[in-house]
Amino acid sequence: VQLVESGGGLVQPGGSLRLTCAASGFTFSSYAMSWYRQAPGKERELVAAVTSAGGSIYYADSVKGRFTISRDNDKNTVYLQMNSLKPEDTAVYYCKAPKVRGMDYWGKGTLVTITS
Repeated sequence: VQLVESGGGLVQPGGSLRLTCAASGFTFSSYAMSWYRQAPGKERELVAAVTSAGGSIYYADSVKGRFTISRDNDKNTVYLQMNSLKPEDTAVYYCKAPKVRGMDYWGKGTLVTITS
């Protein structure tokens, strides 16, 4: 199983970024996927999750109305569109594939920095 995140970067408050997680090594369309983030000095937290077919989505209260999770099962890819970014969104963002053959898998993360 391999998860590779991309799309992070440095943006100003109010800006947007689109994160991408490319998955391989498992039947992507059979599993829910999620995005987590970890800010400096803080615990890793769940940001958003989507079920295998995309029919059910969860967002943390802190990102509701600003972030959108989506997936393309033909491309084995999950996305996180982030709008109206705030300095408190600064973190390393991780893609997670939960319970794949009984194990959780994580990508290496992509850094998002929001600063003026």
